[in-house]
Amino acid sequence: MASLKEVKTKIVGVKKTAQITKAMNMVASAKLRGAQDKMEAFRPYTAKFNEAMSNLSAGVSTGGSYPLMEKRDVKSVELIVITSDRGLCGSFNSNIIKLAERKMRDYEAEGKTVSFLCVGKKGFQILKKTGKVRKTYGDIMGTFQMFNAREIATEVAAYFLAEGGSDKVEVLFGEFRSVAIQRPAAKDFLPVQPIEPAEGEESGPQISGEYIYEPSAEEIMDVLQPLYLNVMIYHAMLEVGASEHAARMTAMDNATNACNDMIANLTILYNKARQAAITAELMDIVGGAEALK
Repeated sequence: MASLKEVKTKIVGVKKTAQITKAMNMVASAKLRGAQDKMEAFRPYTAKFNEAMSNLSAGVSTGGSYPLMEKRDVKSVELIVITSDRGLCGSFNSNIIKLAERKMRDYEAEGKTVSFLCVGKKGFQILKKTGKVRKTYGDIMGTFQMFNAREIATEVAAYFLAEGGSDKVEVLFGEFRSVAIQRPAAKDFLPVQPIEPAEGEESGPQISGEYIYEPSAEEIMDVLQPLYLNVMIYHAMLEVGASEHAARMTAMDNATNACNDMIANLTILYNKARQAAITAELMDIVGGAEALK
């Protein structure tokens, strides 16, 4: 049985750890409110933007006038992997990385080459071991803004249009479902394609006649396509930002509960050790008294 001093030292150490995890839980909870509000405020804008792009792209040809919409034989695929910069958020980052690795294996099994563009340090730290990371953006997930998303979207689009670049681009991120549920998701990024409604879902109000655009639909598409890419990246980063804080809050709450359980078990062990020490001392006293008789 461990000595009283050893058990007491462990109890003190676990109590300090519990204080740290509880404080981190409270910080994550406070940050989650702001991140969730920002994400939920941006979701209607993203949905409306998708609706406008769907309506516009369905009425134009995907020929040479719109290189970002051009479908071609897929020989190389780029995966934009968006994770957090910090850890201690459970399996949130590892689930996104596992999805990226699974997609990499699937594409390579089809004879395609794969490259990664990592947003967030955690994804880069693991995926750099594959030797396929083309570019990384680290230390931005804590304070990112729209200009960060614009920079990333511009880089990806330029590589897509470059000779020998990617033929297809997907964005992988953690989708915020609720405070308790954050799931990895993958969405097609390039080429830009008309957004089709889900099965059994209507694309919108059925209005007869044609829309009249001023200026022309083609001119509007030239302006909206880059903005659409910016919006997609920024939306994914907002989802990851909120999901990270929710996952960390849950992880720190579980860690605090585990520390409390350890403290309870160690307290029982401490009491047993103290009782054993007291019993041993009483036995010595009784033995000495008997010897004096």
